Amino acid sequence: MNSNERKRVYFLGIGGIGMSALARYFQSRGAEVSGYDLTPSSLTRQLESEGMAIHYEDNPDRIPAHIDLAIYTPAIPNDLHELEAIRQRRISLMKRSEALGDISKEHLTIAIAGTHGKTTTTAMVAHILHDNRIETTAFIGGIARNFKGNFHLSPNKDSILVVEADEYDRSFLQLHPDIAIINSIDADHLDIYGDKEHLVAGFNDFAALASQKVIVKHGLDICKEGNKLIFGTESTCDFRIENMEAKGGVCTFDIIEKNEKTPVTLPLAGLHNILNATAAFAAARQIGLSGTDIAHALAGFKGVMRRFDIRVNSRKHCYIDDYAHHPEEIKSCLSAIRNAFPDKRITLVFQPHLFTRTRDFMEDFANSLAMADELILLDIYPAREKPIEGITSQALLEKVPMKNKQVCKKEDLLQVIEDIRPALLVTMGAGNIDRLVEPLEKEIATW
Repeated sequence: MNSNERKRVYFLGIGGIGMSALARYFQSRGAEVSGYDLTPSSLTRQLESEGMAIHYEDNPDRIPAHIDLAIYTPAIPNDLHELEAIRQRRISLMKRSEALGDISKEHLTIAIAGTHGKTTTTAMVAHILHDNRIETTAFIGGIARNFKGNFHLSPNKDSILVVEADEYDRSFLQLHPDIAIINSIDADHLDIYGDKEHLVAGFNDFAALASQKVIVKHGLDICKEGNKLIFGTESTCDFRIENMEAKGGVCTFDIIEKNEKTPVTLPLAGLHNILNATAAFAAARQIGLSGTDIAHALAGFKGVMRRFDIRVNSRKHCYIDDYAHHPEEIKSCLSAIRNAFPDKRITLVFQPHLFTRTRDFMEDFANSLAMADELILLDIYPAREKPIEGITSQALLEKVPMKNKQVCKKEDLLQVIEDIRPALLVTMGAGNIDRLVEPLEKEIATW
Protein backbone atom coordinates (compact mmCIF):
# COMPACT_ATOMS: atom_id res chain seq x y z
CA MET A 1 0.00 0.00 0.00
CA ASN A 2 1.29 3.42 -0.98
CA SER A 3 -0.41 5.81 1.43
CA ASN A 4 -0.04 8.66 -1.06
CA GLU A 5 -2.23 6.81 -3.59
CA ARG A 6 -5.22 6.40 -1.22
CA LYS A 7 -7.30 9.53 -1.77
CA ARG A 8 -10.53 8.48 -0.03
CA VAL A 9 -10.11 6.49 3.20
CA TYR A 10 -12.93 5.36 5.49
CA PHE A 11 -12.39 4.30 9.13
CA LEU A 12 -14.60 1.95 11.15
CA GLY A 13 -13.91 2.91 14.77
CA ILE A 14 -12.27 6.20 13.86
CA GLY A 15 -12.44 7.52 17.44
CA GLY A 16 -10.06 4.94 18.90
CA ILE A 17 -6.71 6.22 20.12
CA GLY A 18 -4.81 4.25 17.49
CA MET A 19 -7.32 4.71 14.68
CA SER A 20 -7.53 8.47 15.14
CA ALA A 21 -3.74 8.78 14.77
CA LEU A 22 -3.87 6.72 11.58
CA ALA A 23 -6.72 8.89 10.27
CA ARG A 24 -4.60 11.98 10.86
CA TYR A 25 -1.71 10.35 9.02
CA PHE A 26 -3.78 9.68 5.90
CA GLN A 27 -5.28 13.15 5.99
CA SER A 28 -1.77 14.63 6.22
CA ARG A 29 -0.94 12.71 3.05
CA GLY A 30 -3.78 14.44 1.21
CA ALA A 31 -6.49 11.80 1.62
CA GLU A 32 -10.15 12.63 2.16
CA VAL A 33 -10.88 10.93 5.50
CA SER A 34 -14.26 10.01 6.96
CA GLY A 35 -15.54 7.38 9.35
CA TYR A 36 -17.91 5.80 11.83
CA ASP A 37 -17.74 5.44 15.59
CA LEU A 38 -20.17 4.24 18.22
CA THR A 39 -20.26 7.42 20.31
CA PRO A 40 -18.88 10.97 20.11
CA SER A 41 -15.82 11.77 22.22
CA SER A 42 -13.23 14.48 22.64
CA LEU A 43 -11.12 12.70 20.03
CA THR A 44 -13.90 12.50 17.45
CA ARG A 45 -14.75 16.14 18.05
CA GLN A 46 -11.12 17.04 17.37
CA LEU A 47 -11.12 14.98 14.18
CA GLU A 48 -14.32 16.68 13.02
CA SER A 49 -12.78 20.08 13.71
CA GLU A 50 -9.87 19.00 11.48
CA GLY A 51 -12.27 18.40 8.59
CA MET A 52 -13.16 14.70 8.88
CA ALA A 53 -16.80 13.68 8.38
CA ILE A 54 -17.85 11.30 11.19
CA HIS A 55 -21.22 9.74 12.02
CA TYR A 56 -22.39 7.68 14.99
CA GLU A 57 -24.99 5.25 13.66
CA ASP A 58 -24.26 1.86 12.10
CA ASN A 59 -25.85 2.75 8.78
CA PRO A 60 -24.38 1.52 5.46
CA ASP A 61 -26.19 4.39 3.70
CA ARG A 62 -23.81 6.80 5.44
CA ILE A 63 -20.73 5.23 3.84
CA PRO A 64 -19.42 7.51 1.08
CA ALA A 65 -20.12 6.35 -2.48
CA HIS A 66 -16.46 6.32 -3.49
CA ILE A 67 -13.81 4.83 -1.17
CA ASP A 68 -10.32 3.68 -2.09
CA LEU A 69 -9.65 2.00 1.25
CA ALA A 70 -11.53 1.07 4.43
CA ILE A 71 -9.62 0.48 7.67
CA TYR A 72 -11.12 -1.16 10.74
CA THR A 73 -10.08 -1.94 14.29
CA PRO A 74 -10.50 -5.36 16.00
CA ALA A 75 -12.73 -3.59 18.52
CA ILE A 76 -15.40 -3.38 15.80
CA PRO A 77 -17.88 -6.30 16.09
CA ASN A 78 -17.87 -8.66 13.15
CA ASP A 79 -21.62 -8.29 12.70
CA LEU A 80 -21.44 -4.51 12.19
CA HIS A 81 -23.71 -3.64 9.25
CA GLU A 82 -21.22 -1.18 7.78
CA LEU A 83 -18.43 -3.76 7.85
CA GLU A 84 -20.60 -6.25 5.98
CA ALA A 85 -21.60 -3.58 3.45
CA ILE A 86 -17.97 -2.73 2.75
CA ARG A 87 -17.20 -6.40 2.16
CA GLN A 88 -20.15 -6.75 -0.20
CA ARG A 89 -19.03 -3.68 -2.14
CA ARG A 90 -15.59 -5.29 -2.46
CA ILE A 91 -13.89 -2.16 -1.17
CA SER A 92 -10.24 -2.69 -0.27
CA LEU A 93 -10.34 -3.50 3.46
CA MET A 94 -7.47 -3.59 5.96
CA LYS A 95 -7.04 -3.93 9.70
CA ARG A 96 -5.40 -0.98 11.40
CA SER A 97 -2.35 -3.14 12.11
CA GLU A 98 -1.96 -4.00 8.42
CA ALA A 99 -2.09 -0.35 7.37
CA LEU A 100 0.43 0.59 10.06
CA GLY A 101 2.63 -2.31 8.98
CA ASP A 102 2.69 -1.02 5.42
CA ILE A 103 3.64 2.46 6.63
CA SER A 104 6.50 0.97 8.68
CA LYS A 105 8.01 -0.46 5.49
CA GLU A 106 8.63 3.10 4.29
CA HIS A 107 10.67 4.24 7.33
CA LEU A 108 13.42 3.29 9.72
CA THR A 109 11.10 2.08 12.47
CA ILE A 110 11.38 1.91 16.25
CA ALA A 111 8.52 -0.26 17.57
CA ILE A 112 7.73 -0.40 21.29
CA ALA A 113 5.93 -3.48 22.67
CA GLY A 114 5.02 -4.87 26.07
CA THR A 115 1.93 -5.74 28.05
CA HIS A 116 2.62 -2.60 30.14
CA GLY A 117 4.55 0.60 29.60
CA LYS A 118 4.53 0.78 25.82
CA THR A 119 2.54 4.01 25.50
CA THR A 120 4.76 5.99 27.88
CA THR A 121 7.92 4.55 26.32
CA THR A 122 6.69 5.35 22.81
CA ALA A 123 6.02 8.94 23.86
CA MET A 124 9.47 9.12 25.48
CA VAL A 125 11.29 7.84 22.39
CA ALA A 126 9.40 10.23 20.11
CA HIS A 127 10.05 13.16 22.42
CA ILE A 128 13.76 12.39 22.74
CA LEU A 129 14.23 12.25 18.96
CA HIS A 130 12.12 15.34 18.31
CA ASP A 131 13.82 17.31 21.08
CA ASN A 132 17.14 16.52 19.42
CA ARG A 133 15.89 17.74 16.02
CA ILE A 134 15.67 14.29 14.47
CA GLU A 135 12.83 14.09 11.94
CA THR A 136 10.23 11.88 13.60
CA THR A 137 6.76 10.57 12.81
CA ALA A 138 5.08 8.96 15.81
CA PHE A 139 1.96 6.89 16.48
CA ILE A 140 1.31 6.96 20.24
CA GLY A 141 -1.39 5.03 22.10
CA GLY A 142 -2.24 7.99 24.33
CA ILE A 143 -2.23 11.78 24.43
CA ALA A 144 1.43 12.75 24.82
CA ARG A 145 1.65 16.11 26.53
CA ASN A 146 4.83 17.15 24.70
CA PHE A 147 3.00 16.76 21.37
CA LYS A 148 -0.48 17.63 22.69
CA GLY A 149 -1.79 14.60 20.86
CA ASN A 150 -1.38 10.96 19.89
CA PHE A 151 0.27 11.64 16.55
CA HIS A 152 3.30 13.62 15.45
CA LEU A 153 4.11 14.08 11.78
CA SER A 154 7.36 14.94 10.12
CA PRO A 155 6.99 16.27 6.57
CA ASN A 156 10.25 14.50 5.72
CA LYS A 157 9.52 11.20 3.95
CA ASP A 158 12.80 9.84 5.40
CA SER A 159 11.75 10.50 9.01
CA ILE A 160 12.18 7.87 11.70
CA LEU A 161 8.90 6.15 12.55
CA VAL A 162 8.19 5.59 16.25
CA VAL A 163 5.21 3.32 16.77
CA GLU A 164 3.45 1.58 19.63
CA ALA A 165 3.31 -2.15 18.88
CA ASP A 166 0.10 -3.72 20.19
CA GLU A 167 0.15 -7.40 21.07
CA TYR A 168 -3.66 -7.72 21.03
CA ASP A 169 -4.84 -9.83 18.10
CA ARG A 170 -1.12 -10.32 17.30
CA SER A 171 -1.23 -6.91 15.63
CA PHE A 172 2.48 -6.21 16.25
CA LEU A 173 3.44 -9.03 13.89
CA GLN A 174 2.35 -6.84 10.97
CA LEU A 175 5.12 -4.29 11.69
CA HIS A 176 8.57 -4.07 10.13
CA PRO A 177 10.76 -2.77 12.96
CA ASP A 178 14.45 -1.99 12.70
CA ILE A 179 14.71 -1.45 16.46
CA ALA A 180 12.26 -3.16 18.81
CA ILE A 181 11.68 -2.54 22.52
CA ILE A 182 9.98 -5.11 24.77
CA ASN A 183 9.15 -3.67 28.19
CA SER A 184 7.17 -6.43 29.84
CA ILE A 185 5.41 -9.72 29.23
CA ASP A 186 2.74 -10.51 31.80
CA ALA A 187 -0.13 -12.85 31.08
CA ASP A 188 -2.85 -10.90 29.28
CA HIS A 189 -5.16 -11.21 26.27
CA LEU A 190 -5.63 -14.87 27.05
CA ASP A 191 -8.76 -14.76 24.88
CA ILE A 192 -6.30 -14.44 21.98
CA TYR A 193 -3.25 -16.41 23.14
CA GLY A 194 -4.77 -19.05 25.39
CA ASP A 195 -1.93 -19.02 27.93
CA LYS A 196 1.23 -17.14 28.82
CA GLU A 197 3.45 -19.61 26.94
CA HIS A 198 1.78 -18.69 23.67
CA LEU A 199 1.90 -14.99 24.59
CA VAL A 200 5.68 -15.24 25.08
CA ALA A 201 5.94 -17.05 21.74
CA GLY A 202 4.12 -14.12 20.14
CA PHE A 203 6.63 -11.67 21.61
CA ASN A 204 9.48 -13.85 20.38
CA ASP A 205 7.97 -13.71 16.90
CA PHE A 206 7.84 -9.92 17.20
CA ALA A 207 11.48 -9.78 18.34
CA ALA A 208 12.50 -11.85 15.32
CA LEU A 209 11.16 -9.10 13.04
CA ALA A 210 13.71 -6.52 14.23
CA SER A 211 16.46 -6.07 11.66
CA GLN A 212 18.93 -4.22 13.92
CA LYS A 213 18.43 -4.40 17.69
CA VAL A 214 15.99 -5.80 20.24
CA ILE A 215 15.98 -3.91 23.56
CA VAL A 216 14.56 -6.13 26.29
CA LYS A 217 13.88 -5.74 30.00
CA HIS A 218 16.04 -8.03 32.14
CA GLY A 219 14.39 -11.35 32.93
CA LEU A 220 12.12 -11.61 29.93
CA ASP A 221 12.20 -14.87 28.00
CA ILE A 222 13.15 -13.37 24.65
CA CYS A 223 15.78 -15.49 23.01
CA LYS A 224 17.08 -13.45 20.06
CA GLU A 225 20.62 -13.28 21.45
CA GLY A 226 22.63 -11.97 18.50
CA ASN A 227 21.26 -8.44 18.51
CA LYS A 228 19.71 -8.23 21.98
CA LEU A 229 20.40 -5.42 24.48
CA ILE A 230 19.22 -5.81 28.09
CA PHE A 231 18.12 -2.99 30.41
CA GLY A 232 17.33 -3.11 34.11
CA THR A 233 18.87 -2.86 37.57
CA GLU A 234 20.97 -6.03 37.41
CA SER A 235 24.76 -5.89 37.07
CA THR A 236 24.76 -7.84 33.80
CA CYS A 237 22.54 -5.35 31.93
CA ASP A 238 23.83 -3.47 28.89
CA PHE A 239 21.96 -0.42 30.22
CA ARG A 240 22.11 -0.62 34.02
CA ILE A 241 20.12 1.56 36.42
CA GLU A 242 21.85 2.70 39.62
CA ASN A 243 21.44 5.27 42.42
CA MET A 244 17.67 5.65 42.17
CA GLU A 245 16.00 8.30 44.32
CA ALA A 246 12.44 9.60 44.33
CA LYS A 247 11.06 12.78 45.83
CA GLY A 248 7.91 14.74 45.13
CA GLY A 249 7.02 12.84 41.96
CA VAL A 250 10.50 13.28 40.45
CA CYS A 251 13.03 10.45 40.05
CA THR A 252 16.78 10.75 39.71
CA PHE A 253 19.01 7.86 38.67
CA ASP A 254 22.10 6.93 36.70
CA ILE A 255 22.22 4.83 33.54
CA ILE A 256 25.46 2.89 33.12
CA GLU A 257 26.44 1.84 29.60
CA LYS A 258 29.87 0.21 29.19
CA ASN A 259 31.09 1.94 32.38
CA GLU A 260 29.91 5.33 31.10
CA LYS A 261 27.51 6.97 33.57
CA THR A 262 24.71 9.33 32.53
CA PRO A 263 22.76 11.06 35.34
CA VAL A 264 19.05 11.35 34.54
CA THR A 265 16.27 13.41 36.11
CA LEU A 266 12.78 12.21 35.20
CA PRO A 267 9.70 14.25 36.19
CA LEU A 268 7.65 11.08 36.75
CA ALA A 269 7.26 8.74 39.71
CA GLY A 270 7.77 5.00 39.93
CA LEU A 271 10.30 2.29 39.11
CA HIS A 272 8.19 1.35 36.08
CA ASN A 273 8.76 4.81 34.61
CA ILE A 274 12.49 4.62 35.33
CA LEU A 275 12.54 1.36 33.37
CA ASN A 276 10.51 2.93 30.56
CA ALA A 277 12.97 5.83 30.38
CA THR A 278 15.95 3.46 30.31
CA ALA A 279 14.45 1.52 27.40
CA ALA A 280 13.89 4.79 25.55
CA PHE A 281 17.46 5.84 26.37
CA ALA A 282 18.81 2.60 24.89
CA ALA A 283 16.79 3.06 21.68
CA ALA A 284 17.97 6.65 21.24
CA ARG A 285 21.58 5.55 21.71
CA GLN A 286 21.15 3.20 18.72
CA ILE A 287 20.19 6.23 16.64
CA GLY A 288 23.47 7.87 17.64
CA LEU A 289 22.39 10.40 20.27
CA SER A 290 24.70 11.03 23.22
CA GLY A 291 23.67 10.12 26.75
CA THR A 292 23.80 13.80 27.74
CA ASP A 293 21.42 14.85 24.95
CA ILE A 294 19.01 12.03 25.81
CA ALA A 295 19.04 12.95 29.51
CA HIS A 296 18.36 16.59 28.67
CA ALA A 297 15.29 15.54 26.67
CA LEU A 298 14.01 13.20 29.41
CA ALA A 299 14.19 16.04 31.94
CA GLY A 300 11.63 17.86 29.78
CA PHE A 301 9.29 14.92 29.27
CA LYS A 302 5.76 15.93 30.29
CA GLY A 303 4.17 12.49 30.39
CA VAL A 304 1.03 11.03 28.84
CA MET A 305 -2.55 11.74 29.79
CA ARG A 306 -4.06 8.89 31.83
CA ARG A 307 -0.60 7.57 32.80
CA PHE A 308 0.09 8.62 36.41
CA ASP A 309 -1.73 11.77 35.40
CA ILE A 310 -1.85 14.21 38.34
CA ARG A 311 -5.00 16.26 37.75
CA VAL A 312 -5.25 18.03 41.13
CA ASN A 313 -2.49 18.51 43.69
CA SER A 314 -3.52 21.03 46.32
CA ARG A 315 -2.58 21.25 49.97
CA LYS A 316 -5.61 19.19 51.08
CA HIS A 317 -6.58 17.10 48.07
CA CYS A 318 -4.88 15.20 45.27
CA TYR A 319 -6.39 13.45 42.25
CA ILE A 320 -4.48 11.05 39.98
CA ASP A 321 -5.88 9.28 36.92
CA ASP A 322 -4.28 6.23 35.30
CA TYR A 323 -5.05 3.81 32.46
CA ALA A 324 -4.06 0.75 34.55
CA HIS A 325 -6.33 -2.20 33.75
CA HIS A 326 -4.13 -5.24 34.55
CA PRO A 327 -3.16 -6.42 38.08
CA GLU A 328 0.54 -5.71 37.50
CA GLU A 329 -0.21 -2.20 36.23
CA ILE A 330 -2.39 -1.50 39.26
CA LYS A 331 0.37 -2.75 41.54
CA SER A 332 3.04 -0.59 39.87
CA CYS A 333 0.89 2.52 39.89
CA LEU A 334 -0.23 2.20 43.51
CA SER A 335 3.37 1.54 44.61
CA ALA A 336 4.50 4.71 42.85
CA ILE A 337 1.66 6.68 44.45
CA ARG A 338 2.60 5.37 47.91
CA ASN A 339 6.18 6.50 47.38
CA ALA A 340 5.19 9.91 46.05
CA PHE A 341 2.47 10.57 48.67
CA PRO A 342 3.41 8.45 51.71
CA ASP A 343 1.18 10.36 54.14
CA LYS A 344 -2.07 10.29 52.19
CA ARG A 345 -4.87 7.74 52.35
CA ILE A 346 -5.66 6.31 48.91
CA THR A 347 -9.26 6.05 47.70
CA LEU A 348 -9.24 4.02 44.48
CA VAL A 349 -11.99 3.97 41.86
CA PHE A 350 -11.47 1.09 39.44
CA GLN A 351 -13.46 0.12 36.36
CA PRO A 352 -12.64 -3.49 35.37
CA HIS A 353 -12.05 -3.88 31.63
CA LEU A 354 -13.41 -6.99 29.88
CA PHE A 355 -15.23 -9.93 31.40
CA THR A 356 -12.54 -12.37 30.26
CA ARG A 357 -9.70 -10.38 31.84
CA THR A 358 -11.65 -10.06 35.10
CA ARG A 359 -12.34 -13.82 35.08
CA ASP A 360 -8.77 -14.81 34.21
CA PHE A 361 -7.13 -12.61 36.88
CA MET A 362 -9.81 -12.39 39.57
CA GLU A 363 -7.48 -13.30 42.46
CA ASP A 364 -4.64 -11.12 41.14
CA PHE A 365 -6.99 -8.16 40.77
CA ALA A 366 -8.24 -8.66 44.32
CA ASN A 367 -4.70 -8.61 45.74
CA SER A 368 -3.59 -5.58 43.71
CA LEU A 369 -6.70 -3.54 44.52
CA ALA A 370 -6.20 -4.25 48.21
CA MET A 371 -3.09 -2.04 48.12
CA ALA A 372 -5.46 0.97 48.34
CA ASP A 373 -7.09 2.08 51.61
CA GLU A 374 -10.59 2.38 50.20
CA LEU A 375 -12.02 0.83 47.03
CA ILE A 376 -14.92 1.80 44.77
CA LEU A 377 -15.61 -0.58 41.89
CA LEU A 378 -17.59 0.44 38.82
CA ASP A 379 -19.36 -2.15 36.69
CA ILE A 380 -17.19 -4.12 34.25
CA TYR A 381 -16.65 -2.32 30.95
CA PRO A 382 -17.46 -4.97 28.31
CA ALA A 383 -15.82 -3.38 25.23
CA ARG A 384 -16.13 -6.06 22.55
CA GLU A 385 -17.43 -8.83 24.87
CA LYS A 386 -20.70 -10.32 26.02
CA PRO A 387 -21.30 -10.85 29.78
CA ILE A 388 -20.02 -14.03 31.43
CA GLU A 389 -22.24 -15.59 34.08
CA GLY A 390 -20.88 -15.02 37.58
CA ILE A 391 -18.21 -12.52 36.47
CA THR A 392 -19.26 -9.19 37.95
CA SER A 393 -17.77 -6.32 39.89
CA GLN A 394 -19.65 -7.54 42.95
CA ALA A 395 -17.96 -10.96 42.63
CA LEU A 396 -14.58 -9.24 42.40
CA LEU A 397 -15.38 -6.96 45.35
CA GLU A 398 -16.12 -9.94 47.59
CA LYS A 399 -12.61 -11.29 46.97
CA VAL A 400 -10.79 -8.06 47.86
CA PRO A 401 -9.39 -8.38 51.41
CA MET A 402 -10.44 -4.91 52.52
CA LYS A 403 -13.08 -3.44 54.82
CA ASN A 404 -13.84 -0.12 53.12
CA LYS A 405 -15.15 -1.15 49.72
CA GLN A 406 -18.27 -0.79 47.58
CA VAL A 407 -19.67 -1.18 44.06
CA CYS A 408 -20.96 2.01 42.55
CA LYS A 409 -22.90 2.85 39.39
CA LYS A 410 -20.94 5.10 37.03
CA GLU A 411 -23.67 7.73 37.08
CA ASP A 412 -23.56 7.87 40.91
CA LEU A 413 -19.78 8.24 41.27
CA LEU A 414 -19.60 12.04 41.41
CA GLN A 415 -22.00 12.16 44.32
CA VAL A 416 -20.21 9.31 46.13
CA ILE A 417 -16.87 11.12 45.80
CA GLU A 418 -18.46 14.39 46.92
CA ASP A 419 -19.70 12.62 50.06
CA ILE A 420 -16.31 11.01 50.81
CA ARG A 421 -14.07 13.95 49.83
CA PRO A 422 -10.92 11.78 49.81
CA ALA A 423 -7.49 13.24 50.48
CA LEU A 424 -6.05 11.25 47.56
CA LEU A 425 -8.37 10.00 44.84
CA VAL A 426 -7.12 7.62 42.14
CA THR A 427 -9.19 6.56 39.12
CA MET A 428 -8.08 3.59 37.03
CA GLY A 429 -9.34 1.67 34.04
CA ALA A 430 -9.25 1.37 30.25
CA GLY A 431 -12.98 1.72 29.59
CA ASN A 432 -15.21 4.79 29.59
CA ILE A 433 -14.12 5.87 33.06
CA ASP A 434 -12.13 8.50 31.16
CA ARG A 435 -15.40 10.40 30.65
CA LEU A 436 -15.47 11.07 34.41
CA VAL A 437 -11.96 12.51 34.71
CA GLU A 438 -12.77 16.12 33.83
CA PRO A 439 -15.96 16.27 35.97
CA LEU A 440 -14.06 14.81 38.94
CA GLU A 441 -11.18 17.23 38.40
CA LYS A 442 -13.53 20.22 38.33
CA GLU A 443 -15.34 19.01 41.44
CA ILE A 444 -12.21 18.30 43.49
CA ALA A 445 -10.62 21.62 42.49
CA THR A 446 -13.48 23.43 44.30
CA TRP A 447 -12.94 21.70 47.65
